[in-house]
Amino acid sequence: MTSLFARFRKGLLKTTTSVTRGISAVFTGEKKWTAEQFDDLENLLIAADFGVTASLRLVADLRDRYEQGLISTSAEIDQIAAAEVCRILSRNQREVHFTPDGRVTVILIVGVNGSGKTTSIGKLAARWKQEGKKVLLAACDTFRAAAAEQLKLWGERTGVQVVSALHGADPSSVAFDAVKSAQARRADILLIDTAGRQHTSKGLMAELAKICRTVNKIYPGAPHEVWLTVDASQGANAISQAREFSQVAGLTGLVLTKLDGTGKGGMAVALQQEFGFPVFFVGLGEGTDDMQPFNPEFYANALFGVSIAHT
Repeated sequence: MTSLFARFRKGLLKTTTSVTRGISAVFTGEKKWTAEQFDDLENLLIAADFGVTASLRLVADLRDRYEQGLISTSAEIDQIAAAEVCRILSRNQREVHFTPDGRVTVILIVGVNGSGKTTSIGKLAARWKQEGKKVLLAACDTFRAAAAEQLKLWGERTGVQVVSALHGADPSSVAFDAVKSAQARRADILLIDTAGRQHTSKGLMAELAKICRTVNKIYPGAPHEVWLTVDASQGANAISQAREFSQVAGLTGLVLTKLDGTGKGGMAVALQQEFGFPVFFVGLGEGTDDMQPFNPEFYANALFGVSIAHT
């Protein structure tokens, strides 16, 4: 059985290779390290989407340690960087807020087209059903007929019921029906899929806000979680997405997707530094079981190719 850390290591392999090889290339030999080398390290981390703020702070810390004679090899840089990234990512990490007393937990999933929303929902449904939870899905992307069909396929694959409506129906009415159905069926979790929308589209973002209001009106306190799916290869655009979606829907956390397909896996660090959103799940591959709960230690150590004792 593949360990969880091994999954992170495999999923982040492209980023790990890029970062560790870059660090080794910059800090070679035993000669005195220069300011230019530390500048190169900053550029390397920024290029891997760690974000400017986190990259500058991390390199400043490494520079101070070097000047104090505390580090002298690229391997030590990897170890210290991994520990610092783990610290950053652990600051606001928490468990999912599942509702008590057998009430349904409503989780709204938002994001731009192509970010992996529907696929993430399907994988989460499969995971939670396997854990014994009763899950219901809501197909509130009524703008694209194919979106509802994709969610229904996931429903069939996982044995989970999908609440949907005709193409062009009011998304808020679908959400309304889904909440009522989830309550009547005593579901544990309702996952609401929404239309992929560009964060710059005011009309579609207003529709998303309406869904939130509708759900909260019929079920005060819901949605209990609002998660943004972020394609890990999106770079700086992911920052603006998070900012806009948070203003409209009140984000409570993130799901990082497609980490296995990019050499820029540092986005979790940049988003945490900028907004403090916890990361709940990460997509580490194509398989259903490659959607894994986020683990800051595993993520940080895998990023820098650092082995850990407990896997």
